[in-house]
Amino acid sequence: MISIDPKEIPVSKLHRYLLGSIGPRPIAFASTIDKKGNKNLAPFSFFNVFSANPPVLIFSPARSGRTNENKDTYLNIKEVPEVVINVVTYAMVNQMSLASSPFDKHIDEFVKAGFTPVESETVQPFRVSESPVQFECKVTEVKELGSEGGAGNLIFCEVTRFHIDESVVNDEGLIDQLKIDLVSRMGGNWYARSDKNSMFEIDKPISTIGIGVDALPDYIRLSNDLTGNDLGKLGGMKKIPNPSEMEDKLSCFSGDFTIENVRNLLDSNDLTLAYAILYQLNQ
Repeated sequence: MISIDPKEIPVSKLHRYLLGSIGPRPIAFASTIDKKGNKNLAPFSFFNVFSANPPVLIFSPARSGRTNENKDTYLNIKEVPEVVINVVTYAMVNQMSLASSPFDKHIDEFVKAGFTPVESETVQPFRVSESPVQFECKVTEVKELGSEGGAGNLIFCEVTRFHIDESVVNDEGLIDQLKIDLVSRMGGNWYARSDKNSMFEIDKPISTIGIGVDALPDYIRLSNDLTGNDLGKLGGMKKIPNPSEMEDKLSCFSGDFTIENVRNLLDSNDLTLAYAILYQLNQ
């Protein structure tokens, strides 16, 4: 295990460590405007949602690590404290990347990157028509984290109105995670695409409490054949299956009692049968 004191390495190397290990990071494609009406559009991956009531997003246009200059987005927000945060999809990722070029302040990235500006309803900055979800925001606070190159500037944004394209909505009126096709940032030049090949579901234990890994018998908890994910699933059971429940499950099972089948059952969330086979393997 490599142990690093962040104060003892160059900021550029620290930056690469941080971005290489903390990801994928959602992208805030931020549209701002200065007091003269000049538009700016830039992506930032120091970004997330932090509150639903009130709805608050935070992103950080950090100081340049090379020049220590602040980004045009930050300068615009100091003049006009409003922003539109547009989400980024795979269909627009290369245009988004082009918009991140260090154009001069007076250059319109909407034009350079080929995006279509749309007037907002509650703020002055324009929305990106090509983005399927656009958040109009009032900036409520700007918190500077430092004065040296690489220092972040936290922009607190309260959502005043947002717009969702019907093409990414499911039958329940919510955003379909398989339709929206979001992209996110990794380290270096790498991005991640959130499609059906990269996403998976885990039931969230919001209203249920699992027994915990510590409640599993030692032959399961200390098994060299089971992974941490396997144990996490078994520890999520509400209770240890009783002999009758295990017998019922085993009576309908025609496969072999093997660890491979246990893993297959865990993948399909048949926890009781997986547990029953592990119990039989220990007899």
